[in-house]
Amino acid sequence: MEQRTVGRSGLRVSRIGLATHTWGSNTDADEAAVQLVAFTDAGGTLVDTSPAYGGGAAQRILADLLGDLVSRDDLVLSGCAGVLPRISPAPAGPPAPEPARPTVDTSRRTLLRQLDRTLLELGTDYLDIWNVAAWDPRTPLDEVAATLEYVVRSGRVRYAGVRGFGAWQLASLAAIAPIAAAQAPYSLLARGTESAFLPAADHHGVGLIASAPLAGGILTGKYRDGVPADSRGADEATAAEIRHRLDERATRVVDALVTAADGLATSPLAVALAWIRDRPGVSSMIVGARDIGQLTGVLAAEALELPRAIAAALDDVSARTE
Repeated sequence: MEQRTVGRSGLRVSRIGLATHTWGSNTDADEAAVQLVAFTDAGGTLVDTSPAYGGGAAQRILADLLGDLVSRDDLVLSGCAGVLPRISPAPAGPPAPEPARPTVDTSRRTLLRQLDRTLLELGTDYLDIWNVAAWDPRTPLDEVAATLEYVVRSGRVRYAGVRGFGAWQLASLAAIAPIAAAQAPYSLLARGTESAFLPAADHHGVGLIASAPLAGGILTGKYRDGVPADSRGADEATAAEIRHRLDERATRVVDALVTAADGLATSPLAVALAWIRDRPGVSSMIVGARDIGQLTGVLAAEALELPRAIAAALDDVSARTE
């Protein structure tokens, strides 16, 4: 698998990254092991995780696989901090007000505490990319920047990044902190990233790592003839989000992907990923898979060279007119 430099840093990552957000929920430990071996055998290096994935199970599963199946030194591990778990109100008794504790906290205390916990849980001395997981208006930006500089200097973090930031938020932090990478949703159905976020990232030498490049599975074409029973669209937790995005524009884009895939003897999934992979400013993309069959389809996109005419047609059909 081809390796790319992240922004103007010296960090090199595989241009397809493995997401672990299904590990511990829809993907058990044995299946995760099969996925990680297949991914690294294909030349993949970037593995993305979070303390929130699988209620914490994803990091524990990954920790068990490091060293036993895959060498830590062969991976570029990406983690995050800054989001606290939600606290549910008491199940019995009179209704109580929601706890005042925020769900986002990027204070120095919380960031360092979560980093220490992640390193301990993964059994590693460092993360290759450590992301501030959300914008926190309550924490001074200078404090966040100083924390990132400190963890990089200490060696516990090789490169700093952000997730869930807007364009002006990225630009504000990157102007005073050593930000190398930024994760943001980017797909044929989520092209708003191009208007301000990508130019801000380019200006500050930050590499974009595209998240949700398949738009929750819509761009695989699996919702073309209805909602499969085992899909996210059938899951109560994510059904509303998926169904909301199944509009006329999504139908046009998926139809174009299916036509292109038929002509190239490949899958709509591979075409959608190849389109994102080849966009200016994209260093890598994070893609999750429930099982090895899905991951095999994802890895097949690496070998696909998208003809310019097809890429241009997808640009046109996915462009927003409003």
